[in-house]
Amino acid sequence: MSEGSGDRKGNAMEKVYRTMKLAGVSNVIVGIVIMVVGLSVGVIAIVSGAYLLRRKSEVVF
Repeated sequence: MSEGSGDRKGNAMEKVYRTMKLAGVSNVIVGIVIMVVGLSVGVIAIVSGAYLLRRKSEVVF
């Protein structure tokens, strides 16, 4: 084997590590977005429920 084949292997490994890094970063970003959306929906649900409880005497079925 020549020295060139080792260099190609090194470049291939760099591509693999770059791809893994990109996948990891994107997973972290997606996780943060999901947490923010979940927190926002939770706050909206609590506020909406409090509003309904405050006005429950006005609700007639």
